[in-house]
Amino acid sequence: MNLLLDVLFWCMIINLGLLLWWFLIVVLAHDFVYQMHSRWFKLSVEKFDSIHYAGMAYFKLLVFVFFVVPYIAFKISL
Repeated sequence: MNLLLDVLFWCMIINLGLLLWWFLIVVLAHDFVYQMHSRWFKLSVEKFDSIHYAGMAYFKLLVFVFFVVPYIAFKISL
């Protein structure tokens, strides 16, 4: 059971770190990231922002559902 807790914990940490990295890149290098994406896709700034905001929200939801909540549930039950 400790192995499962360790795996859930590290998956949670890694995924939340990726989410934080994604957020910081979009916030701190917004214009650069927008220019890179606008070369491939015709996007307005508003559409670009909404796509990234929705993507981060879905990613955060998945991390919480699959890693944070099971980790807390197992931690409480032991």
